[in-house]
Amino acid sequence: MGLQATLRALADPTRREILNLLKGGALSAGEICERFDITGAAISRHLSVLREADLIRDRREGKFIYYELNASVLEEIILWIKDLGGNDND
Repeated sequence: MGLQATLRALADPTRREILNLLKGGALSAGEICERFDITGAAISRHLSVLREADLIRDRREGKFIYYELNASVLEEIILWIKDLGGNDND
């Protein structure tokens, strides 16, 4: 996915909080839903946006879907942000 989709996904505070939760390790959709006062459908949409932006990965275990951070994309964003500062040695 492109940078535009990634930045759009990061713009929402609920999605940033989901990413923050996933820093502690993989969580099921139900476990994520328990942390918020919004509908499961809304959480599902947020997870979909994060997945489309390649910020998270999902895996099925039986009847549960677990979500985890995709650290490689987050590392690319950090490097891109660092590059915005330019070279201070010019």
